[in-house]
Amino acid sequence: MSRPERGLASAATDAAAALLTRLVELGVSHIVLSPGSRSQALALVAAELERRGAIRLHVRIDERVAGFTALGIGRETGMPAAVVCTSGTAVANLLPAALEAHHAGVPLLLLTADRPPELRGVGANQTTRQPGMFAPNVRFEADLPVPQYADAAEDAERGAMFRRVAEDAVAAALGVGLRPPGPVHVNLPFREPLAGDLPAWFGVPGPAGTATEASEESEDEASGALYQGGGGIGESDLPDDPDDRPFVLEPGPRTVVVAGADAGPGAEELAHAGSWPLIAEIVSGARFGRHLVHGYRALLRDAELGGRVERVVVLGHPTLSREVTALLSDPGVEVIALRGPGEPLNLNGSTTAVDAVAVAVGPGEADRAWLGAWMQASREAMVDLAPPAPDADGLSSAVPQERLGAIAAELAVVRAPLDRAALVDAVWRATWPHDRLVFGSSRLVRVADEVLGGKKVPVHANRGLAGIDGTVATATGIAVASQGEERPGVTRVLLGDLALLHDVGALLLPPGEDEPRIQVVVGNDHGGTIFDGLEVAGIAGAEAMDRVLLTPHAVRLEHLALAYGWEYRRVTTRSALDQALTSPVGGRQLIEVPLER
Repeated sequence: MSRPERGLASAATDAAAALLTRLVELGVSHIVLSPGSRSQALALVAAELERRGAIRLHVRIDERVAGFTALGIGRETGMPAAVVCTSGTAVANLLPAALEAHHAGVPLLLLTADRPPELRGVGANQTTRQPGMFAPNVRFEADLPVPQYADAAEDAERGAMFRRVAEDAVAAALGVGLRPPGPVHVNLPFREPLAGDLPAWFGVPGPAGTATEASEESEDEASGALYQGGGGIGESDLPDDPDDRPFVLEPGPRTVVVAGADAGPGAEELAHAGSWPLIAEIVSGARFGRHLVHGYRALLRDAELGGRVERVVVLGHPTLSREVTALLSDPGVEVIALRGPGEPLNLNGSTTAVDAVAVAVGPGEADRAWLGAWMQASREAMVDLAPPAPDADGLSSAVPQERLGAIAAELAVVRAPLDRAALVDAVWRATWPHDRLVFGSSRLVRVADEVLGGKKVPVHANRGLAGIDGTVATATGIAVASQGEERPGVTRVLLGDLALLHDVGALLLPPGEDEPRIQVVVGNDHGGTIFDGLEVAGIAGAEAMDRVLLTPHAVRLEHLALAYGWEYRRVTTRSALDQALTSPVGGRQLIEVPLER
């Protein structure tokens, strides 16, 4: 067996170097790593790439936190982050993030170290059957051969194979030729020595080369016994559609545009082009524009509006209201679902899926009466949650009673306790286009969806499966990705106390990493009060309701913040919250807002 002439050679290190450097060349700029012995070659190569300025490395001791941090990076950038972990249960902890990435269409690379195949199924320590663990939720998976030294030709061939795997993995994660984007699993079994000196050819990866060309250059050296690649991607290759013709929506039927999670600004553009009402969830990124419908839930229940809808054009993944779900499930309504990042939508069994590059509105007269009826009802449904302005005349009056009355009114506003509507309104008003707003799957996101008006700000939420998993970790990934290269802005996270406690491990960040500017705003009602609004509240007794659904707690959030090195604030009034949200943010803040049951 051939062995390179260097101090401590390791086939595992050579393979890790080939794989990771090719990922960097293809545009992967973030690696999230959880420490472990079997993955040490990958970890040490990642550390060297960070030292040379080729990547940003994020170290997390909890693999579930690592997975959701990478998910947040992928959400923000559209490029997959690579997650590195060791073997055994470490790999299983990546499943929640992989499921969310699958259902929401977020690119994600899972690089899992493993014991060699001969140790599987024989009782070896920290060994389970990792290949197939994420099926059928991945766009691509590969259980690679164990790297080992042979003759020079086979060693070169094996290095080329690892580079091709990187190309195929990135292509699949981005959805090239598959659509939509999603998670990818590359399983990497290693034998000892698990790490050694870097190979002589290792250097700082240069600008992204053309992966397809690299595959062609190494084609003569390839061997099907190692790995059959499916073709790579080039620097400019992005997911596209072979059919460049737009899908045309004819103006005729009474139509509404529904924007669910991750719909983006395209939903507003389509509603404007077609002169159609826009029903935009707060997590859609499309809640703005002249055709936005306020108070849409009640209007969908109105027989003269919601009851007369003939066609619905859907973008994104709607999840926040039963009224929209009922509309999309109605077999008497034509539903057209445009291509989105997540899985296809078909609640009524006859939804038309549109997989076109562009959507156009056909010629013809817009139904102005239909749009006008919705806009009139929308104006009547608008709610202004801003605190009333001070009575300037009363405060400056020379009449004592008038001045004292104005002062009393102003003090009442300042001292008024916060409720959920005021909380979501304050966070919404404090957030601007250079910021990021992340909603947890808590009661607050539904309150926000009911009461907030229009504003064009970047919004994120894990609504692929709408779980409370990983909210803080996802937001941290969004923050580090959006604030790179000294870009301005704050990432605000709005969630309930149980969602915070479910992801409390994400509060831990290594001292050597740059602190993101992040505000975690926790509406603390001491339990899962979202169940108060579900049918179970009318079925379960109070004791059982508390015990197994509301799950009340007595956690002192200020102690958590102190333990994890976060700045802590507790606010009980709107004025104090406004001040906390608009003061300069230099690092990590946890803002607790006590709420009534």
